[in-house]
Amino acid sequence: AGFQLGFLRDIPINKRRNLAIAIGAGFSYDQYGQNLFINEDEQGNTTYTILDLNQDFKSNRFKLSVIEAPIELRWRSSTPSEYKFWRVYAGFRLGYTIWNQSSFKDFEKTVRVSNITEFEKLRLGTSLSVGYNKFNLFAYYSINPFFDDNAKTEDGQNVNFHGIKLGLIFYIL
Repeated sequence: AGFQLGFLRDIPINKRRNLAIAIGAGFSYDQYGQNLFINEDEQGNTTYTILDLNQDFKSNRFKLSVIEAPIELRWRSSTPSEYKFWRVYAGFRLGYTIWNQSSFKDFEKTVRVSNITEFEKLRLGTSLSVGYNKFNLFAYYSINPFFDDNAKTEDGQNVNFHGIKLGLIFYIL
């Protein structure tokens, strides 16, 4: 679950003005469900444990807040007088994480770890928005993994996962 808020400015690149490049700024807050228990040992080192499928817990979330700078190539079927139109916007997002936290809750305790050392603060991703009028389908894929090569599970596996966002996006004209 999550939400994003931002502003993009179109720069038309053809005479008809239905093709444009857009640049902008935004903020994103996301929560990812996970099967990775992130904790700290007595020395303050981050530990990563893959949870057993049979382990019972209330929630296990990874949360982050990111300042983003998107750039998009935009096509639309609009005209100067028509505001209901088809659109396809494909883009790239550069982001910087200002906060991250893992939160695990079972029936006895809550474990929270914030500002994880191995977390990659620089976020790179691709996005696609397709739709008609104000309601559009949205997809985002994080190109780089959340954690660097120093993040390893107890059995030595790299913690190598990427974020995927799927949802609706609403454009205000």
